[in-house]
Amino acid sequence: MGGKSFGKAPGGGGTPGRGEFGDSGRERARRRGQGQLEAQVLAALHEASGPATAAWVQERLGGDLAYTTVMTILSRLHAKQAVTRERSGRAYVWTPAADEAGLAALRMRRVLDGEPDRDAVLTSFVSALSAHDEQVLRTLLDRATTDGPATADAPATADGPVTADGPAPAGDPAAESGTDRRR
Repeated sequence: MGGKSFGKAPGGGGTPGRGEFGDSGRERARRRGQGQLEAQVLAALHEASGPATAAWVQERLGGDLAYTTVMTILSRLHAKQAVTRERSGRAYVWTPAADEAGLAALRMRRVLDGEPDRDAVLTSFVSALSAHDEQVLRTLLDRATTDGPATADAPATADGPVTADGPAPAGDPAAESGTDRRR
């Protein structure tokens, strides 16, 4: 194992109930959740000036993660289409597929795709939005209906969503959730 001792932590004598790993980097990495590790790896990739190797990511994360752990996280992110990879010699170089907002949107779509009643989930989601978030969503849906893809920089409008039949009645959960917009 490369000469690394997995015995008691130096000077600490170990902690009861924590096994023989003491305070090793392996233990610290295990305590972090998978989502947290993925976020840290993505943040490191966003700091890179271009495609980065797993070793570069490992170094940026402070080196307390094993190289194989970093590779596992990068592979999972690749399977989720959150990063892209390209061969560079015998290794891969990795690039984030989107910015953090795009990755959050991807996670939201995945959760929605995993639900059997999308309409109910969207209705519940929209009914819990703040007034500001609801207005941003209405504006984006309006722009998507009339102009194609929208941006979050769009000015808010006082109008409700537009459906194939015209403006939706206020308070209509189906219209607010976009369930009547089939593309």
